[in-house]
Amino acid sequence: MADPNPLPVIPETERTPLVEVLLARIERLLEEQRRQAELIGQLRDEIAVLKGEKARPKFKPSGMEQQTEPETSDGDAGAAGADATDGPAKRPGSAKRPKTAQLTIHESVRVPPGVELPAGSRFKGYRDFVVQDLRITPHNTRYRLEVWQTPDGEQLVGTLPSDLFGGHFGAELRRYVLYQHHHCQVTQPLLHEQLRAWGIDISAGQIDALLTGHTGAFLAEKDQLLTTALEVSRWISVDDSGARHQGRNGYVTQIGNDWFAWFASTYSKSRINFLQLLQAGERRYSLNAHALDYWCEEGLPAAARRQLQSLTTIAGTPAWEAHLDALGMTSVRHRRIATEGALLGGLIEQGFSLDLAIISDGAGQFAILLHALCWVHAERLVHKLIPLNDRQRADQARVRGEIWDLYADLKAYRRNPDPALRSGLEARFDAIFTQRTSYTTLDRTLKRLHTHKSELLLVLERPDLVLHTNGSEGDIRGFVKWRKISGGTRSDLGKDCRDGFASLKKTCRKLGISFWDYLGDRIKQLGTVPLLPDVIRERALAASATP
Repeated sequence: MADPNPLPVIPETERTPLVEVLLARIERLLEEQRRQAELIGQLRDEIAVLKGEKARPKFKPSGMEQQTEPETSDGDAGAAGADATDGPAKRPGSAKRPKTAQLTIHESVRVPPGVELPAGSRFKGYRDFVVQDLRITPHNTRYRLEVWQTPDGEQLVGTLPSDLFGGHFGAELRRYVLYQHHHCQVTQPLLHEQLRAWGIDISAGQIDALLTGHTGAFLAEKDQLLTTALEVSRWISVDDSGARHQGRNGYVTQIGNDWFAWFASTYSKSRINFLQLLQAGERRYSLNAHALDYWCEEGLPAAARRQLQSLTTIAGTPAWEAHLDALGMTSVRHRRIATEGALLGGLIEQGFSLDLAIISDGAGQFAILLHALCWVHAERLVHKLIPLNDRQRADQARVRGEIWDLYADLKAYRRNPDPALRSGLEARFDAIFTQRTSYTTLDRTLKRLHTHKSELLLVLERPDLVLHTNGSEGDIRGFVKWRKISGGTRSDLGKDCRDGFASLKKTCRKLGISFWDYLGDRIKQLGTVPLLPDVIRERALAASATP
């Protein structure tokens, strides 16, 4: 939409240094005014929703990732959702196939014609019509435990099946409750109402016990996911979002790649928190070359570094805090840098690979070791700018087009790496992100992005890396929906179960394992579904063997 009061275009001959400064200030003020107007609009939308009215329509995102996909042989963009001139692409799995050929038939019913057969009619066989249905009915079992008394007076009693855990609800009911709550995000009150309607005599407290009881094996497998994945992966992408717990605002951190997703909820989103999560176990604080380098890079004073020279390895956060107190280190900044460096040293001492790339949206807490930035988030900084006249709009559109073209070529390079193309791609990057336009705010944004050149072009050295964090954003979307539906958790065990089953569910989906089958296998202790960390290790081994 055109600005009713556009900023006038000033010829280059009249753009003195004073005029440039004034224009920059005017642009900042106008942008701040626009953003305040947007915030007011969002608040009005929220009030409208609370009143039961309709909010304003939302605008689509930039679409850079979809529009830069290579075209298929049919001429359609390869990514789902791309625009096509000859109709929308077919959804995956929609190809013609026998719909009932592989179904297990549980019952056959002979159906004669609805009229009396004339004399002399001959039977010509059957015309099959398969109907799929679902039967939901309670199934109550009485276990009559035999009681025997030995000659010496000892009583021997029959043993319940191990998957009952001594409770009064069977494995299938527990699997259904876990699946509905964690996979389908059905709340506990709705589950209680549904099960009661089906004839299950169960209380709200018993449903909570089914969801949180005997979950130790699940949570242990979830913790092992991260340890194994960090050991065998070449890269991870990370993200965070809000997650309430015990009535307080907190954060959930996602770590994952194509093989796994792992979540942990805490009250912090700091770099210290991220380093602690990466350690995936007891916190270790160590002094080594990596810790010393980090302290120097972050500007920890030499006196403070000398104080820490006696450090070897300290296990546990309380012991580390006590060590800093004993050294007399009271500065909050110095304690933070010292803690970050010691945690980094402990992480590498545990075997964290220095070749493991961490891909993020640019949040500062994730920028450690080998770090790459998401191109979609980088382009979004340009996309969300609000130009003030037609010339600025034209500059913004042109720059976005140049970024899209470069991004498409980086994706092509990733598919077919050619070292001869690297210098040309780097030169194009410099030309795009160091250019001068008529839009001062756009110039500042491009200059800021140019300072992250090594992180945005890491794919030239490592073609195995992805160029975006779309996977992380997709993984964490479940927590956003959970927050909207249930608000938050109350107990620490409930928080751990929320994080644990979200990790296991997402990992099962990425590995092509049915979460329903996974739950049944673990609850009934069948051993037919392999441990998820073992599957991740197999996938990594197969990927490393592929040229």
